Amino acid sequence: MPQNVMKDLTARCDKSIEHLKSSMLGVRTGRAHPALVEEIKVDYFGTPTPIKNMGSVNVPEARQIVITPWDKTAMKAIEKAIMASTLGITPQNDGDSIRLNLPELTQQRRVELKKMVNKMAEEARVAVRNIRRDANDALKKLEKESKITEDDLKKYQKEAQDKTDTFIKKIDSVLADKEKEIMEK
Repeated sequence: MPQNVMKDLTARCDKSIEHLKSSMLGVRTGRAHPALVEEIKVDYFGTPTPIKNMGSVNVPEARQIVITPWDKTAMKAIEKAIMASTLGITPQNDGDSIRLNLPELTQQRRVELKKMVNKMAEEARVAVRNIRRDANDALKKLEKESKITEDDLKKYQKEAQDKTDTFIKKIDSVLADKEKEIMEK
């Protein structure tokens, strides 16, 4: 039973870190990446639809993203959604595709992005700590039901804390990599 609690803790913490990584992909750095626009929702016939479901997203150059919609009638809606997003980029429509040229980031914008990724990392840390708390509660319940001894409870709580520390180090590593990417010119 306590092994199941530990497996659950590990699986949920892994999911938190994967979520953090995918969220950080959407943060604009000096380089173009399809994840910057893939999750932008477009009002397509009254339904909010992610851009990645409406066409292909390519990166032909280091600072350019090209979106080629499968339905050419949706181009205006895609442009409108990009303009409304937090990217701060004006799309260029050439009739067949939409081009986004990423300008060089200013130092002020880099600092703002750094704060934003720090906030994301802190949310991930809180999530991991909450998962640890849930695991500890489950272990205490097992001890109350006399399914594990008090010594086992302490041992598993220490194991849960060690795993939590490991996952927080992973979060810090992901954060450091993203900050480095944001700050490089």
